[in-house]
Amino acid sequence: MSTLLLSAPHIHSGMTVSRLMRQVILGLLPALLMGLYLFGEQALILVTASLVAGLLTEWLCQKCQQKPIGSLADGSTIVTVLLLVMSLPPHLPWHLGALGAAIAVILGKQVYGGLGQNLFNPAMLARVVLLISFPVEMTNWPSPVPVLPALPMLSELADAFTGATTLGSVMETGSSQISLDMLPMLLGISPGSLGESAILLLLGGIWMSWKNVIDWRISVSLIIGCLVPALIAWWVTPEAILNPVAQLASGGLMLAAFFIATDPVTSPTTPKGRISYGLGCGLLIFVIRVFGAFPEGVAFAILLMNALSPLIESMTKHRAYGESK
Repeated sequence: MSTLLLSAPHIHSGMTVSRLMRQVILGLLPALLMGLYLFGEQALILVTASLVAGLLTEWLCQKCQQKPIGSLADGSTIVTVLLLVMSLPPHLPWHLGALGAAIAVILGKQVYGGLGQNLFNPAMLARVVLLISFPVEMTNWPSPVPVLPALPMLSELADAFTGATTLGSVMETGSSQISLDMLPMLLGISPGSLGESAILLLLGGIWMSWKNVIDWRISVSLIIGCLVPALIAWWVTPEAILNPVAQLASGGLMLAAFFIATDPVTSPTTPKGRISYGLGCGLLIFVIRVFGAFPEGVAFAILLMNALSPLIESMTKHRAYGESK
């Protein structure tokens, strides 16, 4: 007598790819709008050119395939391009942003087979390619200049910042004894990437967690993975290590914690695996920031942990009933 094993019945949650991407875009929107307000017309041109290039590249790639996976309307390309441009210098030449968007779609997504098949996060892959290929343009950080005088408080805070980013200043001077004003840093009103408003990214991440768009385990464990070693190192050598709150508020850590590391395609699916993955991302971000050749370590940390994700998945998967260890 043969036995046919069937999978258990499933209830559809109603979360489609298109709906998921719309939720992510809504979560990104406040920080993106803040970046456009602070960095003006050049930032808007960069975002527009990158979106056009990314969507056009996606359309051409799908036209070249007999059975393309996904569609132009699912929003995945828009999310990828927005994550890329929000990690770029706001005044980066528009043609480099367009090139980065094309690289993200072709080398980060379509070369693996399309939507849901990629091993590495496309946005971070494209950012690393741009950083290695165009190091001067990718390390040019303009000071924010709000485009409208409607919010004088923000204009006053922006006037206090000139020169390098917070992380860059610490790396250049070798000292953490720099002027730190936490409110502008938390709002993103300082030299840095287009989307570095930690408070707005945090609020968007909390909203997405509440909507079950992302798994809070990755976000919380990534923050802990960076915060704990930062706290220990700052306690041992406070004159050389940026304080833990500034570590969280500066750079792309919040963007990574809620919008990049939580990518369901490139992160593990098991609860334990997601915690391990997040801790690894956070620890690598801190290590690269402190000991690496670049002041920011988000992109490199994410790509390294993407490569380890299948191994983490296999080591933390649930053991089937009756299966030996």
